[in-house]
Amino acid sequence: MSETGLRERKRQRMYQAVSEVAVRLFLERGFDAVSVAEVAAAAEISKPTLFRYFPAKEDLVLHQIADHEQEAARVVVAGRAEGVAPLAALRRHFLAGLAADDPVTGLNDHPQVRAFYTLLYGTPSLVARLYGYLERSEAALAAALAEDLPAALDARLAAGQIVAVRRILAEENWRRVAAGELPADVRADAVAAAERAFDVLGTGLPRLA
Repeated sequence: MSETGLRERKRQRMYQAVSEVAVRLFLERGFDAVSVAEVAAAAEISKPTLFRYFPAKEDLVLHQIADHEQEAARVVVAGRAEGVAPLAALRRHFLAGLAADDPVTGLNDHPQVRAFYTLLYGTPSLVARLYGYLERSEAALAAALAEDLPAALDARLAAGQIVAVRRILAEENWRRVAAGELPADVRADAVAAAERAFDVLGTGLPRLA
């Protein structure tokens, strides 16, 4: 592996390690009760070093879902390589996530997953910071859809609708799981809702279907 590749792997390990330390402290004591200085001390790095990796305190938490930021765009690109239309690829991916109890679909009741999402959705500053994550997801997806929708505004409008549908479906699943329902009992409704939602998207975005 090249020196550049090794540096990047080391950097990513640092991101993950510091984020995990921060999330553990936030879950134990609450997001607002833990200072950035305390996170840095627990991670055995300086506060300036922490801010080089995480510009805002909220980013320490959102890093845990950072891999999903460009997920929809990756699904579209991979689907196109297989000859699968964007909406068909995204539908297939979301349904596969439901079948696998992927936490990103909201259909997962593992204690650590529940604790993380309770932290995320129960902290106003994290919810506000999540908006930027969604904006970047939309931008990446719009770029991936440019081949199907050359007009930039059309691609942005389509991406916004798709990201919103995925988010709302996941939030509804999470709401029911957080209320005490078992994923196995929610799954049939979740699948039916996803099918309906993607049917509606297909009607409104025929060039992507």
